[in-house]
Amino acid sequence: MLSGEQKLVGLVERAAQALYRMRRRIATGAVIMAALVFGYHAIFGENGLSVYQQRRAEDRLVSKRIVELQKENARIADQVKALKSNPDAIEHEARKGLRYVRPGEVIWTEDQPQASAQMKK
Repeated sequence: MLSGEQKLVGLVERAAQALYRMRRRIATGAVIMAALVFGYHAIFGENGLSVYQQRRAEDRLVSKRIVELQKENARIADQVKALKSNPDAIEHEARKGLRYVRPGEVIWTEDQPQASAQMKK
């Protein structure tokens, strides 16, 4: 009859032999799990593919906005240049912004209905 200690040693030896026989399966499973974890991180992680695509879309929007602002800046610079040197541009701005008129001219304006008067009806 085997003692309890010998039975335990035999059980451990059998478990070690079983693990040794299954070492390829265990290693393959570990590699697959590692690949899944790294793949998930590569796609959905902090610097993954989905974040990269979002940043590219943001970059395109910002680039488009920069171009629009550069065009607006050039237009305003041209307007400033005209206001500094062109008397017609100065007169146009004075007439439009300050409502200046020449002697003898009459300006017709339409009254805009007030929002509060329309809401009371």
